[in-house]
Amino acid sequence: MQAEQRLRVRKRSYAFVFLFFTTLLVLAHGPLLKTPFYWDEIGQFVPASLDLFETGAWIPYSTLPNVHPPLVMAFLAGFWKLFGLSVIGTRIAMLCLAAVAALSTFLLAIELSRGIAGAPAFTAAILLCVSPLFFSQSMMVLLDMPAMAFTTVALLLFLQDEIRLAAAACVVLVLVKETGIVVPAVFGLWLIKEHRLRDAAWFLLPLPALGGWLIALHQATGHWAGNAEFAQYNVWYPLHPVRLLLALVRRVYYLLLSTGHVIGTAAVIYAWRRIPQFHSRNWRVALTLAAAHTVAVCLLGGAVLERYLLPVMPILYSAFALAFAGLAKKWRIGALCALTACLVTANIVNPVYPFPMENNLAWTAFAGLEQKVARVIDLVPRARLATAFPFVDALRRREFGYVQLPHKAIPVASFRPSDLRKMQQTEAPQLLVTFTQTWDPLHLLGTSPLGRFLTQYYGYEPEATEKDIYVVLGMKPVKVWKDRGLEFKMYLKE
Repeated sequence: MQAEQRLRVRKRSYAFVFLFFTTLLVLAHGPLLKTPFYWDEIGQFVPASLDLFETGAWIPYSTLPNVHPPLVMAFLAGFWKLFGLSVIGTRIAMLCLAAVAALSTFLLAIELSRGIAGAPAFTAAILLCVSPLFFSQSMMVLLDMPAMAFTTVALLLFLQDEIRLAAAACVVLVLVKETGIVVPAVFGLWLIKEHRLRDAAWFLLPLPALGGWLIALHQATGHWAGNAEFAQYNVWYPLHPVRLLLALVRRVYYLLLSTGHVIGTAAVIYAWRRIPQFHSRNWRVALTLAAAHTVAVCLLGGAVLERYLLPVMPILYSAFALAFAGLAKKWRIGALCALTACLVTANIVNPVYPFPMENNLAWTAFAGLEQKVARVIDLVPRARLATAFPFVDALRRREFGYVQLPHKAIPVASFRPSDLRKMQQTEAPQLLVTFTQTWDPLHLLGTSPLGRFLTQYYGYEPEATEKDIYVVLGMKPVKVWKDRGLEFKMYLKE
């Protein structure tokens, strides 16, 4: 009877903490909830969700299908059926999943820091919530934040020796994102090492779940990855030794040094031998999983995006929190305040080097500029307009949050001179909209050694200048929109 009462109290406390994080995240994102969908949201995940919502199609047809499983898209389609389709509603739905991630991080930190005072669980969860990568991704229609949530749930259950529940969480995880298969693989191999073969067998369950999706995808498209281009870019392209090494360096830099993480890393190095919890089985499992996931996303994924590291972040911030708890009070407070200040600042202050704008709130400025340009385009609906992704897709559907009426623009692969010259062979546009595709305030990509290196290994080519555009297309700029170092520019045919 006492056990049942304790279980009810625990469930109520979990519900309270979940409600706390949900409220915190929704209020913190309140001014941003109307932000239109951005980049990969409109390129893949929102169209796929709309296809499922409108016609029940599990394999998307309004965008190019790929290997990503459909569970997040099914979640959104169900949410829209219940509450209606809107940008604000969709953002809140994703924030509810983010609250699951925050709650599971809180509980994971408790599990990893048993016997330590200093509230490391709250520290880990709050660090996660204010970190720029999580704060930005927590309201976006992408797969990595939900994958983080279910990776953390699965790890927590595994450490609590809830093997069947952990295996069930892994089934959900691989239907959120295919790279989640790393998690049951780590758990199964760990149990085999401990000679617990019967328990290890439970972690075979995610294989038929993911395999069923891949078979359905292959039958519908003729490709195991959905399309040949996706497989080439995300499976074979990253395996070049130079690209692979740089991907690993970039992952390690982001996890251990960037956005103030160097403070937490220094604390962990200092506390490593002083805090016995770091040498427990729980931490060995957690660190093995973090390392395996980091290596996996270096091997898979042509775009070296930091969001792929989200499943590692709860472990990382739990380590920082545990290390801080082992410091003297004044050092603990100073380190925590310094790291928090760095993380909060990194939400709005961009680095001086190129980075994906979705790593912080730069993406909201980009989407805001897109919206302003789209309003102008709404005034000239019959003009032949050319532009590149993602803006060309932003104009396709009003559901994306940009236009009142859909516009079919001429797609341009990029704003490189070679791609603009290709338009000379087709119907010439009346309008051209260019925009900042890469954040590069110091013009690092224009330096000769770096430019040659990027050309050799990444196919880099500088974007066209105003002079290039005039020479190639006979167009001059007529309007410019700027915000926080980003720029959109409209060109008109003379």
